[in-house]
Amino acid sequence: MHCPYCRHTDTKVLDSRVSEDGTAIRRRRRCESCDKRFTTVELMQLTVLKRSGATEPFTRDKAIAGVRKACKGRPVSEDDLACLGQTVEDTLRNEGAAEVPAHEIGLAILGPLRALDPVAYLRFASVYKAFSSADDFEDEIALLRMEQAASLVEPVETSSVEGDSSVGRDSSVERDSSVERSRDHAVPTG
Repeated sequence: MHCPYCRHTDTKVLDSRVSEDGTAIRRRRRCESCDKRFTTVELMQLTVLKRSGATEPFTRDKAIAGVRKACKGRPVSEDDLACLGQTVEDTLRNEGAAEVPAHEIGLAILGPLRALDPVAYLRFASVYKAFSSADDFEDEIALLRMEQAASLVEPVETSSVEGDSSVGRDSSVERDSSVERSRDHAVPTG
């Protein structure tokens, strides 16, 4: 390890600690030449196994490059993309495998992108899932609408106050008709 101050190659490890999540090792070092201290962090290197059988190191920037294209013209900031990239990398690292098939990266992107921007999700999914017709888009939009509808319907606690007419009814089954009408004509706005 080269000293970042004097570029000397002889450094001594003073302390090593594994991170709480177990994915990195933090080492405190001292340069034998200039006596300055510095910290290094060692991360497990993720390797991407491509369809051709070739391998290459995982790079977050490359993973979000396709997402950036899908988000073009959408209200998604670079910070949003950076957070998405971090989420994807964390998901892959938490699986514990050093080598990840390329299609797993796409799968890891789909969930966070769906939550970030549904339109960008549809754009990305259309390429990743190789949509071949308008029916494929309609099916995916129907899934998005069902998820959106499920998130709108939340169970409401029933009151146990005497004389309350809602006692004994399962209010989670009831739906507001205005929500029902608006859902039938909803268009994802992102």
